[in-house]
Amino acid sequence: MFRKLWNSCVNYETISYIICGFLTTAVDFVSYGIFRGLGLGVGASQALSWLAAVLFAYVVNKWIVFRNYDLAPAHLVREAGAFIAARVFSGAVTWLLMVIMVRLGGDRGFLFELFCKLTSSLVNMVLNYIFSKLWIFKRKR
Repeated sequence: MFRKLWNSCVNYETISYIICGFLTTAVDFVSYGIFRGLGLGVGASQALSWLAAVLFAYVVNKWIVFRNYDLAPAHLVREAGAFIAARVFSGAVTWLLMVIMVRLGGDRGFLFELFCKLTSSLVNMVLNYIFSKLWIFKRKR
């Protein structure tokens, strides 16, 4: 039973998803630094770095993680739209979860906030994987 669970969880798709997730986070942080270095404000830099990260994530999830090579324009528009919509939704859920956990937890310090951030980020990663696997990059039968 353990081996079956291991094989279903530890495979090319999940490992590549995790690696691409780390790379997406790097794109977010690096592009944020670049935008701030160019003199943009915090809000604009955050919005543009989020957009850069989402676009990067779309490409690597499409080609590397889910190996979806359909480049028909109608398909790309539908797929990219669904991807962005899912990321907006999961981002809102993550933000809401973070705010609720920190407010309910009270003033417990920075380490507690980091715990909340980690927890909400894990929820975000799982939501994004589910949306990508079951809806956005779903293989046609």
